[in-house]
Amino acid sequence: MKKLYRGSCHCGAVTFACQLDLAEGIRRCNCSFCAKTRMQKAFALREEFEITAGKDRLSTYRAENSNWREGDVDHYFCSRCGVRPFSRGYLEDFLGHFYAVNVACLDGVSDAELGEAPLIYENGRADDYFKPPADTRFM
Repeated sequence: MKKLYRGSCHCGAVTFACQLDLAEGIRRCNCSFCAKTRMQKAFALREEFEITAGKDRLSTYRAENSNWREGDVDHYFCSRCGVRPFSRGYLEDFLGHFYAVNVACLDGVSDAELGEAPLIYENGRADDYFKPPADTRFM
């Protein structure tokens, strides 16, 4: 069941609100970007996500050699503290337009609530987001 969550970057300059169902899982991906940033994410549809403050403090990043089409993925960072609270993406055979919310940036969520959410491993290195890689120990 979806629940309203609020979140923020480390310094609090960027805040957001979104509808998430953590029972659907928290995802870990081994693509080059997620692996280096150790992002653990849950997904919100674009219409269920709102930047509530600090939009002017956001910077974006997109790898030059990305397999994603231009406009299909943007990674957002707070320009003040450097934390990435969310990314915006599009996958036709997944959710369509979505936000990948960094669950570490959710405010007021207990360790127990996060711990009860199932972990889903994505093999982003092989562009297979629906199957786990052979080895998930490092994730």
